Amino acid sequence: MDVARIREDFPVYHSDEEGLVYLDSACQTFRPRQVMEAMARYYDLYPACGGRSVHRLATQVSIEVDEAREKVARFLGASAPEEIVFTKSCTEALNLVAKGLSLKRGDTVLTTDMEHNSNHVPWLQLQSTLGLRRRFVFTPASGLFDMEAFKQAMSRDVKVVSMVHTNNITGTSVPVKQVAEIAHDYGAMVILDGAQAAPHQRLNVKDIGADFYALSVHKMMGPSGMGALYGRMELLRSLQPLIVGGGGVSLTTLEKADLLPPPERFEAGLQNYAGIIGTGAAVDYLLSVGLDEVAEHDARLNAIATAKLADVPGVSILGPPEPRARGSILSFNIKGMSSHDVAMILDEVARVMIRSGMHCVHPYFVARGLEGCARASFYIYNDEMDVDTFASTVSKVASKFSM
Repeated sequence: MDVARIREDFPVYHSDEEGLVYLDSACQTFRPRQVMEAMARYYDLYPACGGRSVHRLATQVSIEVDEAREKVARFLGASAPEEIVFTKSCTEALNLVAKGLSLKRGDTVLTTDMEHNSNHVPWLQLQSTLGLRRRFVFTPASGLFDMEAFKQAMSRDVKVVSMVHTNNITGTSVPVKQVAEIAHDYGAMVILDGAQAAPHQRLNVKDIGADFYALSVHKMMGPSGMGALYGRMELLRSLQPLIVGGGGVSLTTLEKADLLPPPERFEAGLQNYAGIIGTGAAVDYLLSVGLDEVAEHDARLNAIATAKLADVPGVSILGPPEPRARGSILSFNIKGMSSHDVAMILDEVARVMIRSGMHCVHPYFVARGLEGCARASFYIYNDEMDVDTFASTVSKVASKFSM
């Protein structure tokens, strides 16, 4: 991958922040100029309301929104653009599904102990208010998904299997196609949190058997405040909207409201048109780089970083020892140091920017008696020099502060 050429597309690398080592893309990626230019065109040339007015500016917005929806549908391998719902985040998409399904007291939802709070807290709420039952697949010492434990956890009372495709702590992925096949054999619905998977690997939601698939656009070089949800059309038709109002209904009277068909029924209210248009541009950019190339680049940088830190006293890496099993993510701790201190020192000493804390996956850390971890995450604009700076700085910090 020609990182130097790719960096030409990212203004942040040509700003006053020269020399930065940004390794926090699992939280939020940088955006290329192509995405920002697409959004600016909306504000500059047709800053109107799509889907409502019929004048030429509004029509242009509607066309651009439709094109963006088509791009996301192709990106995910959906059967039709109408199976794509634009949301403000992956979190909203997951909440929309969890709270829009016709679940009832006693139904069981099966998740893992590696779920982001976005795929954990909604089910906790429904456990409390609706009487849902929860069941978990726990992560073994290997850090890899335990397929046998999953099989043992499945039963006819499991109505929903809702899992993170790629988790944001160790970067390991669930074998989702096999999981979906087993879940469907039991009559369960499959919901996947693709926030960390969609930016890094080739996807086809029909092939893997996802009934719903949520993604976070700001993790794939798109605008902040944007997410998307794929849902099989027959399921979207029966799903209740999370938010209702203008733009989501065909006709209302004083007694009733008729919902529009999907996806419009889920997109009530004025939409983030610039964000939707920017989402289409982000998909274009990511596909121009190539998902296979992205995955290989991530793995190569992770392997280099892992090798450099493997024998550093006081440094422990979370998850499987094989870096390819961890994708773009390298989470670690330095003995005797809090993860926040590690992150602040790396930034102060060498402008190395990583994430720290519990990363919204609190149950994983609580169960293991950990206060959190430091997390480096690699992406297309990172190179070997970034890895060298990161690893050498971690080594220096560990040698000075590790207990």
